[in-house]
Amino acid sequence: MTKPEKHAFREHRFRMNRKLKEKIAESFLSVVPVTAIVLALSAFLVPVEIGAFALFLAGAAMLIVGMGFFQLGTEMAMEPIGEGIGVTLTKSRRLIVVIAISAVMGFITTVAEPDLQVLADQTPVIPDQYLIFAIAAGVAVCFALAVVRSIKRFSLHWLLVGLYVLLFIFAIFVPGDFIAVAFDSGGVTTGPMTVPFIMAVGVGLVSLRGDKDAAQDGFGLVALSSVGPILAVMILGVFFRPTSSGYEPTVPAVVSTTRDVAREFGANLPETARHMISAVLPIILAFIALQLITRRFKRNQGLRVVVGFVYTFLGLTLFLTGANTGFLPIGHLFGASIAASEFKWLLIPFGMIIGFFIVRAEPAVAILNREVEEMTNGRITRGAMGMALSAGVAVSVGLAMTRVLTGIGIMWLLVPGYLIAIVLAFVVPKIFVGIAFDSGGVASGPMTSAFLLPLSIGASDAVGGNVLNDAFGVVAMVAMTPLIAIQIMGLIYDAQEKRAERQLLAEAEAAAEPMDEQEEEIIDFEDETAETEGGDLPHDEENAARV
Repeated sequence: MTKPEKHAFREHRFRMNRKLKEKIAESFLSVVPVTAIVLALSAFLVPVEIGAFALFLAGAAMLIVGMGFFQLGTEMAMEPIGEGIGVTLTKSRRLIVVIAISAVMGFITTVAEPDLQVLADQTPVIPDQYLIFAIAAGVAVCFALAVVRSIKRFSLHWLLVGLYVLLFIFAIFVPGDFIAVAFDSGGVTTGPMTVPFIMAVGVGLVSLRGDKDAAQDGFGLVALSSVGPILAVMILGVFFRPTSSGYEPTVPAVVSTTRDVAREFGANLPETARHMISAVLPIILAFIALQLITRRFKRNQGLRVVVGFVYTFLGLTLFLTGANTGFLPIGHLFGASIAASEFKWLLIPFGMIIGFFIVRAEPAVAILNREVEEMTNGRITRGAMGMALSAGVAVSVGLAMTRVLTGIGIMWLLVPGYLIAIVLAFVVPKIFVGIAFDSGGVASGPMTSAFLLPLSIGASDAVGGNVLNDAFGVVAMVAMTPLIAIQIMGLIYDAQEKRAERQLLAEAEAAAEPMDEQEEEIIDFEDETAETEGGDLPHDEENAARV
């Protein structure tokens, strides 16, 4: 290796280390609030054994480091590959090829989605593989539809209206206990593996366009991909008659020393790593196929993608091990303890506070916020997106905990909620429609599945409710309220833009008024000069001097 190459390598390594530290610092700020809330509640309301709390703290540390590696890895690998596939699909003139490639990629990325495995493990009666493959098939169909929509520029809100009307009509014929699981599946499908890839495909699909609608057509792929799993699981529900008898609650492992904590995580780490190898492998194969066909990546870019895959693998392995081993059991314990106490209604405000902060710890949310800021050239900031998402998720978790305590059917909340979201889609700026419906799928990620769902299940067990009907549905609620929150943000943003335009126009008019007065004085003076025409010369010279 020559000296310039060594210098370039050292500089690149320095930049990567600095970016990794920045990502881990961002993850720290996202996870610490949730950890602090659990610590406070364990001290004053829900006593937790030291061993269980040690598992939780170790899990939080793994979440922080894992999220940092994952975010950097997706930036280096997942996004360039997805964008490259999007560009390739745009250039293809054969629609059947576009549909086939989109369907295959949607299927393999969904099968690899870790959120889906978390949901399948907690869903009784239905075999895991049946559930996973049915959801993957639903994503494959709707992702292909979403790609065709972006290329052909179909109206997103009319397509969403048609699909959700179909969903709610079909829900009439599905067993009631199964509806919540079906809507939950739509939320967990779009997780940390799927979202970066799908959103990058959207960027690639519109990158060759220069028209004003390009940015808004880049969003909506996640939203449409989330509809397919709901329909697929509803169809599956026609053949299975689920009950809550097959559910086995997850309780914290009994540990007494730090060695026990390390042994517990060490036992779960290899299994998670094996699953993540199968998750990353299909994307690696897609990268190889894309490179052989297009020669898109140069040598240095290819090495960067390979390193990105390693970071993605390490990040997701650490993140999911921490979530499943440390957060999932403590979530169930908190839900059961609060619901069984005399202060069970505290479950609602506790859920809202946790929901407000936990969405910030979702790895895919950071990616969505960054993509929105970049594709809108900073018009919609990450901070505004984060605040709107946090507010929406807080409301959704509060409603989900209310369902657990009262047994309200989920359709009483989903139908009016989606009706409001669809009505808003016709009045907000079109770019906010795609962003809002994408954000619903992104907000319901592994943290929701690994903490909020066990929290809901534990509470439902404690009050003697129906787990499938009352506890499941929290993911669906988390996926619904951001649709409304982001579109309300769009209305506020649109009103501010119009107010700013009116203010600029008023300032321009105000600046033009003195010029108008000056012009009137000149006209009056010219009239006076015309009246004195033919007078003596000294008088004319005096007028000239005045000018």
